[in-house]
Amino acid sequence: MLTPLPKDTDKIHWTNHAKRKMRQYQLSEKRLKRVLRAFDRKEEGVAPDTCAVMQKAGTKKRPKEIWLMYQIKNKKIKIISAWRYPGISPKREVPIPQDILEELLKEGIII
Repeated sequence: MLTPLPKDTDKIHWTNHAKRKMRQYQLSEKRLKRVLRAFDRKEEGVAPDTCAVMQKAGTKKRPKEIWLMYQIKNKKIKIISAWRYPGISPKREVPIPQDILEELLKEGIII
């Protein structure tokens, strides 16, 4: 069963790309809001004026990370993308998978 896609509110705007990635990586709206509120690490995003936050997931034997890239415009949070990273990513380097980066460039979300 698929989880329902999030709807835009007066505080958060969800891009279509983010909604597709939520389905692909089986991430819920609540889970991504929790990552946004209580992240373990914050990095500068690859796109201009963006931030990427991460929260640890998985187990000690099989660690994973959930990443969320967002932008703040006019006091509104624009969720650009979300993904799961297998393992532990290196610090100061946002590990955006190549396919996601290509989609963001193709859709014109980042330049």
